[in-house]
This record gives sequence, C-alpha cells and structure tokens, in this order.
Amino acid sequence: MPPQLRISAARLRAAVTAARTALPLDSLSAVASRPRVLAARQRLGTAAGTVRRAASTATASVTSLGWATAGLMLVCWAAGALLGWRELLIAAALLTLVLAAATGFVLGRQSYAVRLDLARTRVAVGDDAVGSLTVSNPGGRLLLPSRLELPVGGATAVFELPRMAPGAEHEELFRIPTQKRAMIVVGPVESVRQDPFALMGRRLVWTDPVDLFVHPRTVNLQGSATGFIKDLEGLPTRELSTSDVAFHALREYVPGDDRRHIHWKTTARTGTLMVRQFEETRRSHLAVALSTNLSDYDSEQDFELAVSVAGSLGLQAVREQRDLTVLTQDGPLRSGSGRILLDELTRVAGTERREGTRELAALTTDTVPNASVVILVTGTAVSASLLRSAAAAIAPGIRCLAVRCAEGQQPGRREIADLTVLTCGDLDGLPALVRKGTA
Repeated sequence: MPPQLRISAARLRAAVTAARTALPLDSLSAVASRPRVLAARQRLGTAAGTVRRAASTATASVTSLGWATAGLMLVCWAAGALLGWRELLIAAALLTLVLAAATGFVLGRQSYAVRLDLARTRVAVGDDAVGSLTVSNPGGRLLLPSRLELPVGGATAVFELPRMAPGAEHEELFRIPTQKRAMIVVGPVESVRQDPFALMGRRLVWTDPVDLFVHPRTVNLQGSATGFIKDLEGLPTRELSTSDVAFHALREYVPGDDRRHIHWKTTARTGTLMVRQFEETRRSHLAVALSTNLSDYDSEQDFELAVSVAGSLGLQAVREQRDLTVLTQDGPLRSGSGRILLDELTRVAGTERREGTRELAALTTDTVPNASVVILVTGTAVSASLLRSAAAAIAPGIRCLAVRCAEGQQPGRREIADLTVLTCGDLDGLPALVRKGTA
C-alpha cells in the first residue's frame, strides 16, 4: 500500500476514534439519520394516506357491455390474424379505438366540492324530511356534465349536473317520504362518470352517510298520566319496616329497636314501651313493557300503534323526571332522554317469536323488581286468560295495567282480576283513555 494511503487511513481511524469518544456511535448515527428518516416516513405516510383515500373514494368498473366488447375485440384480432380476414382486423381496430375512447372518458380527475345537508336528522312519522345537495367547482377548469347518485334507504335519487364553470355552484333540494317509522341511511353522495358508449364507469364518493331517524308518532299525556305515576315520597307497600316515612301503627318495644322511634306519650299512658311501626315505601318507577311478538297483534298497523303508545307513556315519564324502564322481549331499551328513547323505539322491529306477553311480564319482574307501576303494551290477539296469566307474573305490590292496541277499535276499559285492561284504537284518544284507566 502506498505511504500516502496509509497516512490517510491512519488519520481516518484517528478521526473516527475521536468522534466515538466525544459521542457514542449509536447516538451519532441517530442524530445524523433521524431528520432524514422522519422526513422520509412523513412523505411515505402522506403518500400512503392519499392512496388509501383515493382507493376508498374512487372505483372504476367495466360494464357487462364493456366486457362483451373487449371479448369481441380479442376474438376479432385472433380470428383476423389466423384466417387473414381483413374485415375482422378492421372490426378489431375499430373496437380497440372505441375501448380506448371509453377509457379516455373515464380517466381524469373531478374536483367537485359536495355538501349534503339534512334540515333535521330526527323527524316523526308524517313530518317533512327535507335536505339539500350543494355542488360547487373549486377548481380552475370547466367541468363537464355529470350525474350524482344519492342512496336513500333502499332507493337511489339521481341528480343531473350541468356544465360548471370555475367557482360555479349548483344546488338540488329533495324530500324524503316519512310515512313509516324507520332509520334511513342517506348517502353517501357518489358522482358517476360514464362514457357515451356505456362501456366503462367511474364512481367517486364525496360525502359520508347520514342517519335519518323517523320516530314513531307520539302524543302529550300531560295531566293524563300524572296521577298514575306521580307521588311525592314514594308508594307505600304492604311490607312493614322499622324505619321509613309512611307511619303505619304502634307496637310494643322489642330489644334491638331504635330508641329514637319510641312513642313517649303512648308509653307514659300505657306504662309499656311503644315504638312506631312504618310501611316501606317505593320510589315511583314506571316500567313500560312493549311486546314485539307479531302474533300478539292482528295487523302491522296495530304493532305500530303499540310502539307509539309505549313512546308516549315513556316520554311523559321523562318529562316528569320519573324513573323509567322501557323493555321488550329482547331486553331493556336505553331511555336516558326522550331523544334516546325514541331512537331506540325507531330501531324496534316486530318478529314472530315464541315469547309473548306472558313471558314479557315475567321478564319485566326480573329486570325491574323495584317498579311501582308496570304497563303492558300488547295487541288484541292476546286472550283474557293470557292477560290474567301475565298479570299473575307481576310481583305482588306492583300496580299493573295493560293497553291492548287495535287500530280503529272503540276505546274501552275492563277489569280482569286485579288487572285493568284498556283498549286503544287511536293514538289521539290515548290521553282520555289513560285518564279513564287511572280514575
């Protein structure tokens, strides 16, 4: 090795040794490479995020006619080359040009700015659910006519977009039918770009889907159900207690009784220690049990009426800030507020099942053992014997009421043993019916 190279190598080793002494090698490499690594990772993450967003929002597809055209093109090329037919080669060339032109229509980038706006995301059955679709061109070039598709539940609304100059804006208004209780998914808005030959298409997703809740119709029971579920300090029960707020009677003192409950006037008069005896009280807790077994109802309209009745009773308890539990055969529903309760009732679906009103009453007793009032909401297909059996499944000391729903029937009241049975044929007549049932 030449001397000058040996000197350079020696100097290089000395410089490396000095650098290691001043700073550890791993720290030196980390300091030297960290900015580059972080910058590279950031660029890689940005690119990956862009690719993922593009892949999730843009989908290109070939229609059945496009696949047939491509297959015919390949057959013409192959047959023309093998048989030497010029006509087939010309047809293959024309089909190739058509596919290339269709690809040119699909390629390219659209720069729409789309905004989907619903005036209200929660409406009652029969109320207007309106929305708007605003499309603008934020880019600097002219956009050709296109088509927007807006899925609304199981249907799809189609809007034709005109040519849009840079900065132009186009608005479409739409109305969603709300004749039936349902949770409707509106969106996402997709732009559909297709070639004139309908061989290829491209879809771009511009917005997120929006949930529209069509709540069951309810009525205000203010002043109707107050006497049924309202009390100041709880409902007295038949269970006796040594300490409560409902005074019941006096009895002789037993060792272990609280001396604060000794009634001294009676003790002085009788010469025997006497203590107060109380009745246990229970805070007002309303349990509304809605049967979702379609076998309990004569028609689907009767079941929808039952859902509305359960919602009206539950909303009245929420307004009065009473303890409330609403449940079906599938278990309790969330009822922290009126909106949450109506959202839950919107999702309730009737099914054919073995569990009927009798099993629902037993489930209510197990789920809400501290209830003071239980209201069973069911249909007229439930016989009197089944209602009597359901009332027997409710724990003693709990007041029980049954509301049978049948669209168009005359309202009525009857007594089956200790159970009060109300027949509701119209939701608007529910307030008067509840007043009759609690009279």
